[in-house]
Amino acid sequence: MHMEMSLLGAPSPGALATEIVERKGTGHPDTICDALAESFSAALSRFYLERFGLILHHNVDKGLLWGGVARPRFGGGEVLQPIEIYLAGRATAAVSDVRVPIETLAIEASRTWLRQHFRHLDPERHVRVHVLVRPTSTDLASLFARQRGTPLANDTSFGVGFAPLDLLERQVLTVERELNLPATKGAHPEIGEDIKVMGMRTADSVRLTVACALIDRYVGNLDDYFQKKAAIARLAAVAARAAGAREAEVEVNPADGATEESVYLTVTGTSAEAGDDGQVGRGNRPNGLITPYRPMSLEAAAGKNPVTHVGKLYSILANRIAQAAVAQLPGAVEAHCFLLSRIGQPIDEPQAVDLKLRLEEPETLGALRGRAEQIVGDALGTAVSLWREIIEGRITLW
Repeated sequence: MHMEMSLLGAPSPGALATEIVERKGTGHPDTICDALAESFSAALSRFYLERFGLILHHNVDKGLLWGGVARPRFGGGEVLQPIEIYLAGRATAAVSDVRVPIETLAIEASRTWLRQHFRHLDPERHVRVHVLVRPTSTDLASLFARQRGTPLANDTSFGVGFAPLDLLERQVLTVERELNLPATKGAHPEIGEDIKVMGMRTADSVRLTVACALIDRYVGNLDDYFQKKAAIARLAAVAARAAGAREAEVEVNPADGATEESVYLTVTGTSAEAGDDGQVGRGNRPNGLITPYRPMSLEAAAGKNPVTHVGKLYSILANRIAQAAVAQLPGAVEAHCFLLSRIGQPIDEPQAVDLKLRLEEPETLGALRGRAEQIVGDALGTAVSLWREIIEGRITLW
């Protein structure tokens, strides 16, 4: 394995005058698309394993959410037209005389995920799932069928990762996750699942803008809405403070007006019911954040097959390598990792590995090379078994 290893030249985002970080929460339309594409892939993988003994070729990483129509009202409104979700891609549809129930698998997986993650979105009444899947291409099916031992890369693609998260990144991630915790919902049932957090740091000043869908049945009137919104801002501020020493100014739903029709009120807890649409790959990167000041890929990892698609596998492994480098290399305070595959070659043999480090003592770079190569080799050695973690739901890609 050839590995490039060098020092990070540019300053860390946390040291810059300005930094921006975003997270689209569980109920955001883009996150829903990622989650349903990935749930579909996992359902296909489990079916293939159970019926045929191995995961067959598929890539169902295209998805679109067309928002519905709703009429929210204080005390409880109604959904007038359902959310329409389109899941598209390619999949092995039959083996000999055994057909794969692709549409059924997609619909059941989608409804299960929605039921598990939303309290007031009915997967059958409020959502329609359309499955647009055709048989996989013959060349990729042939490549997949040639697997002997180590799987062969499904694509020429790259994955990137970095570590550790800086203070603003931790704050943004923590705020959304805390607001979407079941315990938080128990104490504040008005908080919907569609929560987006945009963080901006200027010098030592942090501002968090939180877009939070409130559920109408738990809000009595306009005054109650603004009181509950203020409580959400306090919760977010506490969560941000818990993620780091720096205080954060928090704004919740700053576009609100002074009438019932001009506040962020929903029936189901997501803007997908009426206000927004979604698409696979437009949301969080596999580390859960959107970080324009960091290296990122436009790869849509969700929905790709978990055995040979390096766009998915390398996105996970690059982050793991960066995390291990910071944890295990003496004096390493930051790491960026870039992995590039070559279609048709073993997935554990990338054509490029580029590891960039920020060290307390830059002159120790050469001495760290042997240990760094071991870290990379160990991570790549897990590429052939990573599919197990993925289809068991132990890895989240958004």
